This record gives sequence, C-alpha cells and structure tokens, in this order.
Amino acid sequence: MRIDIISAVPDLLLSPLNTSIVKRAQDKKKVEIHIHNLRDYAFNKHKQIDDKPFGGGPGMLLKPEPFFECVESLKNQRDYDHIIITTPRGKTYDQVSANRFSLSKNLIIIAGHYKGIDDRVREYFATDEVSIGNFILSGGELLALVIVDSVVRLLPGVLNDSESALQDSFMDDLVIEAPYYTRPAEYKGMKVPEVLLSGNDKLIKDWKDNQSKSLTENWKKINSSE
Repeated sequence: MRIDIISAVPDLLLSPLNTSIVKRAQDKKKVEIHIHNLRDYAFNKHKQIDDKPFGGGPGMLLKPEPFFECVESLKNQRDYDHIIITTPRGKTYDQVSANRFSLSKNLIIIAGHYKGIDDRVREYFATDEVSIGNFILSGGELLALVIVDSVVRLLPGVLNDSESALQDSFMDDLVIEAPYYTRPAEYKGMKVPEVLLSGNDKLIKDWKDNQSKSLTENWKKINSSE
C-alpha cells in the first residue's frame, strides 16, 4: 500500500509516522508513506498557501492551487482508490471506514488546516470526507495520523499474533472487548477475576462474552446521550 498525505504543516506528522507499528510496517515494506508539504506546490515566491475568505469572516483559508498541483501530479503517476479529505462536515471516522480503506492499493489524505480548505478542492477531488468527531482541532493532521495508524495495522503481516487486529474492539458487533488482566494476580488488594485463573476455556470465553456485551451496551448508552 502507498499513502500520500498532503499537509500545510508536515512537521506535525513526522514523529508519529516513524514510531511503533507504523514504522515497523514501513520497514517491512508493507506500506509506503509520503508526506507532501503544501508550500512546495505554491505558485508565488512567498510560498503563500492561504488567503482571506470571500464574503468576509475570521480566519484564513487554504488556497486551491497548491492542492490541485499536488493531487494532479500524484494522479498522473498512479491511480488512487480513495482521496480522503479531513473535514468537520464529513462522516465520523470508524472501524468500518478503516477496514474499507485497508483494502486499497493507494490512498491520498488531504489534511485541512487554519479555517479550512477552499471548497473547490473537496468538490473536484474528494471521494471520502471524514471527521474525527464533534469537536474542533487546529488541523486535520491528527485525523490523518489516526487514519494511517488504523489502516496500517490491518495490513497482512504488520501485526504479530499477540497484537492481532481481529480481536480488537470495534471489529465486530460486540464492539467493546472484555477487560484484560496480567500478573500479579492481586495488587493493592485488587484481585483478578477468579474465572480467568480457572484454566477452564469455556468459562473464560463465556465470561469474556458477557463482559463484552455488558460494556458494549453501556458504551452505546453513553454515546447515544445528547
């Protein structure tokens, strides 16, 4: 898989993309990740990438020209399955989206910043519009990192057995996994549930299923409240 990320502030992306599982995936040649600095595609000598919005209002908008230059250059080199724009108007990102994107060969992620992006970029290029949730961030770079991490860990051969993505929360209808415990069996008076120490695989599975169902119902109630 190849992932291209277009950003006005690419330095925000460097450290997370060169750490942990994402770095391992790149080392294993499971994914190529390329970061594109929007200023490299600016037209004037000042490398201007933002301007005041027509119609007035506070804040600055990212100009369309650098995005068109960058995306069209990339598209001339290869086909892309998805061109994703991070935007508050988009669908809230979830595991279903991660699963879908993980089946792709090539992705472009366009990270918004400042007040946003000239809407002609979205209109012309976006196949997917994605939001991180109902709150405000300084830019879309954090969501771009979330997308990359959640997609890369699903690629075959990236995770080892102990990290298996198939057993993660949100991977099926149960949504939330049962609680986990490790040694010591008792710490500060708090004991690991006896069933997990029993060695009885059926009882342990039943306990995990019941815990997962209960936690999921609670999660749904919390997240359905206004």
